Amino acid sequence: MPLYETAMQEKPPVVLDIGSAYTNSRFGFAAEAYPRKIIPTEVILSSNGETKHLFDYNDKLEFYDQMVDFLQTIFFKYLLVSPKERKIVVVENVFGQTIIRETLAKALFRHFEVSSVLYVPSHMIALSTLAVPHGVVVDIGYSETTVMPVFSGVQVMQAFQDQRYGGRAVHEEIKRMLVAEGVREELLNETVLEDIKVRTCFVTKLERAQAYLKNEPPQAPPSVDYPIADEAIISVPGRVRETAFEVFFEENNDRDSLPHLIIKSILHCPMDIRRALMENIFVIGGSAIIMGILPRLQQELKYLIENDPEYKEKLHGDVTFKFHKTIGRPNITAWIGGSLCGGTDLVNTRSLTKEAYMRLERVPDWVCLDDNRTAG
Repeated sequence: MPLYETAMQEKPPVVLDIGSAYTNSRFGFAAEAYPRKIIPTEVILSSNGETKHLFDYNDKLEFYDQMVDFLQTIFFKYLLVSPKERKIVVVENVFGQTIIRETLAKALFRHFEVSSVLYVPSHMIALSTLAVPHGVVVDIGYSETTVMPVFSGVQVMQAFQDQRYGGRAVHEEIKRMLVAEGVREELLNETVLEDIKVRTCFVTKLERAQAYLKNEPPQAPPSVDYPIADEAIISVPGRVRETAFEVFFEENNDRDSLPHLIIKSILHCPMDIRRALMENIFVIGGSAIIMGILPRLQQELKYLIENDPEYKEKLHGDVTFKFHKTIGRPNITAWIGGSLCGGTDLVNTRSLTKEAYMRLERVPDWVCLDDNRTAG
């Protein structure tokens, strides 16, 4: 139990950010600058250490049991606090699966008997760390990349964009290229691929990427020797290091690369707010840590505006894209926003209380008209 609890009248809320991969499960206490721990989103199945992904389940009952085990690990192994009668802040994707939020609430209220749960949308709460009311939040996660415009603290739902590429797609690309170079596939597990991505790879410049596409490759950066435990030392070629992240920028007929997603999201917003959004682009998520991604995005967006007739017509005038830097590391930005929110009065005024949950037997959702009706 944290020592400062005895000196405070009220216990600080616990902030949870449960994601789909290793870099996404973060937790700690409200009003703190960093999460206490980042762990894999996994549950331990047996005493021999065998694990299973939290979201890998066959039915609702199995998912509930896994959620209880996962939360028990968080509360009693890492945070060392009793969750009973404690407030909880949950950072979630506003388009996340209903079964996840419902099962999480059921486990927190029924099994752990918390006093209240506040659900906060990850994109909007991440932008709050900058104290900026408008912006386009680009979240590059493990399994998907999402783009959500926020204006005056309100998410523009109809402009939401997402695609099924993220950290996993980069891992698959690194694995494919290394296997083609003769590296044994059994050496390249998820942990090794994650480490290779973070330690050796970077996002190249637009000019060099275009040269690769034209089969006129420039001089590649030097190769890097990477040791894998006591099994082998593999060589990561310079071309692999430089081109692994091109999966975010690949051109196709669907125009669904990351720069296209950002522009399409802005174009789905009302015309009078587009300039404010273009000047406040905020990139978060685990893969946003990689060196060179913000300069490349800026180059790509400028190139599309200047060379794509459709974009040039719709975004006429002097178009400037500006990017914000995150406070702290990009992979914990949403959690920091939840931590700031947990230190305010919102946890007392906007939370779902245990009494209300027991009466409703469900979590109110923004997509339900009954939950969004004003009084009277």
